[in-house]
Amino acid sequence: MDIKHITTLVTALFAACMQCLAQPSAVKDAAKSVFKLTTYKADGTVLAETNGILADGEGTAISALKPFLGAARATVTDSRGRQSEVIRMLGANELYNMAKFKVGETKMKPLHFAAAPLKQGGVAWIVSLVNGKTDITEAKIRSVETFMDKYAYYILDADVADGNQEQSILISPDGEALALTKRATATAAMHATDANFATSLTTNGFALSDPVLSQIGIPPSLPDKQDQALLVLIMAGQSPDSVKRRAVAADFIAKYPTLADGYTSLARMQAAEGQYEEAAGTMQEAIKQTEKKDEGHAAYGKMIYDVAVYADTTVYAPWTLDLAAKETAEAYAANPLPTYRHQQAQITFAKGRYQEAYDEFTALLGTSIRNPELFYEASRCKAMMNAPQSEIIALLDSAINTTDTLRLREAAPYFLARAEAYEADSSYRQAVFDYTRYEILSATRPGADFYYVRARAEIKARLYQQALADMAAAITLAPGQPTYYAEMASLQLRVNLADDALKTASRCVEIAPDYPEGYLLLGLAQIAKDDKPGGLANLKKADELGNTQAKQFIEKYSNQ
Repeated sequence: MDIKHITTLVTALFAACMQCLAQPSAVKDAAKSVFKLTTYKADGTVLAETNGILADGEGTAISALKPFLGAARATVTDSRGRQSEVIRMLGANELYNMAKFKVGETKMKPLHFAAAPLKQGGVAWIVSLVNGKTDITEAKIRSVETFMDKYAYYILDADVADGNQEQSILISPDGEALALTKRATATAAMHATDANFATSLTTNGFALSDPVLSQIGIPPSLPDKQDQALLVLIMAGQSPDSVKRRAVAADFIAKYPTLADGYTSLARMQAAEGQYEEAAGTMQEAIKQTEKKDEGHAAYGKMIYDVAVYADTTVYAPWTLDLAAKETAEAYAANPLPTYRHQQAQITFAKGRYQEAYDEFTALLGTSIRNPELFYEASRCKAMMNAPQSEIIALLDSAINTTDTLRLREAAPYFLARAEAYEADSSYRQAVFDYTRYEILSATRPGADFYYVRARAEIKARLYQQALADMAAAITLAPGQPTYYAEMASLQLRVNLADDALKTASRCVEIAPDYPEGYLLLGLAQIAKDDKPGGLANLKKADELGNTQAKQFIEKYSNQ
């Protein structure tokens, strides 16, 4: 090595030593608290890395947000190589690229955060943990700006190595955390955002639908306020992410062990996954732990009722309607609320004791929970007892008339039920009007079956043009259903639209070659178009496939 290279090396070593000597001991000590954050994809591969610090002794930590986006999990590793899992997201801000999160059990030392920002011209230290080694670089404060009236935004002059371009930690000469740094995009300067801002981040009741947090697989923490935490719990029931659903329920139980809500949410998740014995155990624990025993019993009774009524088969033998009734009765005995009495009436209806259920529903109309639903449920009892349609319609009238006009969409099922009652009473035009009201009030467009049913009512009401439109709607929504084509062709023949009937029946035969009614209608359409040989051939095909009407048409048109 020549003298020039030796001189250069000695100069560099001397500069490094001088910088090292210039570093305050408090900064060196604080640097030991900087950790490496590693985020991972769902397949376990590394997504990104950055630096972060602990903000307290409870595992609260801060770092850049960007490495978390798209991550399924994350870990932190301290300067001694000890690793801990990131278990919850505590908040995020995309604008300032900051994240706050909770780390599991760790022996890392938290840093004290500076209460006041450094002033312009001051000196601070940029600390990074790269490849297991701590790097400390001096930085001068070029300028300080303020955002949100109290937080500092620094512009720094510093010569930071390329490997340390990702977010690092800005430490004051006293060893306090000042900010999280990042390389400027347009200049060679470093920028830094107040670490205190990161610690201010929180979650709210919409954490699960938050556009930033929803990109992170790590579950969000519950908000501090109970009503917001309850909102997260409710929304967790709609979340497709089973990990987050379970985490939210577990956190709610841990935070509010005397409330039934967390246990109920967890038990419903377990039941939805077929873990009925575990769900039963969770609800029994709820009854044991909750302060308001009636809420635990009522929630358990409702869950059993839902499973017993809506499951296609018996999925868990111990969960019977009798057990649902028993749990609900215990809730009512502990606290005689009309809502529990209503639940008992619903169970009674499910048992097939319709008169008893009717008496309960109508009795509840005299209580504080008088509402349209009670009239509707009473009408269902009457229908099951084969009462006159006029009695059923009267109850449905009351259900509709007592619905708040500002919440009229809630009356949609009542209009549908009244339409069916009018149709059963041969009041077809009134039925069509109510079917239409139901269509208008429905939150989503009804399915093909609805338009088919309304079309049949319109035919009975001799509203043929409307019926044709509804048959066309049914076909559009369910183009593979041959029944709709056959009904459409039949109606077209009835109103002398033979050309249209021929096209419709031909399409019916195309999509369902073994459907006898298609050949029957095709044959009749051909005969209507003076193609008797072709028509008789298709009528015979319908007969061969089992259509019971084909023979009489064959005899009729063979003799003409």
